[in-house]
Amino acid sequence: MSIWWSLQLRREASSVPLARRLLLGAMETAGVDADVTHELCVALTEACANAVQHGGGEAAVYRVTASIDGDVCRIEVVDSGPGFPADPPGPRRESQALEPGGRGLQLIEALSDAARFGNHPGGGGAVVSFDKILKWREDAALLQAS
Repeated sequence: MSIWWSLQLRREASSVPLARRLLLGAMETAGVDADVTHELCVALTEACANAVQHGGGEAAVYRVTASIDGDVCRIEVVDSGPGFPADPPGPRRESQALEPGGRGLQLIEALSDAARFGNHPGGGGAVVSFDKILKWREDAALLQAS
């Protein structure tokens, strides 16, 4: 069984806790372990806060998509801002090309099992995507429904 949802939110600070509460509710209802749920919620909060702060452009919205497929949760946050800067030449870690100042993207990397930071094809926005392998509570509704 799988779960999928997508939100289009206004680029306002008040949208960040809304996205977090929706994710929290979905994870609790599905029966995801509390520690994993907390890590996902913190990572989502950072991704949404970045979209609100840096996701300018003509559109005053950003999109959050989350899915559970088997034992993996994937979250993607897409904004309409200038995107990430072009990669500098030479070898580097993924986070070295990211804008200095904040630690949000590094936190997303640390809290997830796989993180990707890029730009929307054709320009027009940053894409932050991360995966987390889920652990389940014994009473997990999603497992019982499978």
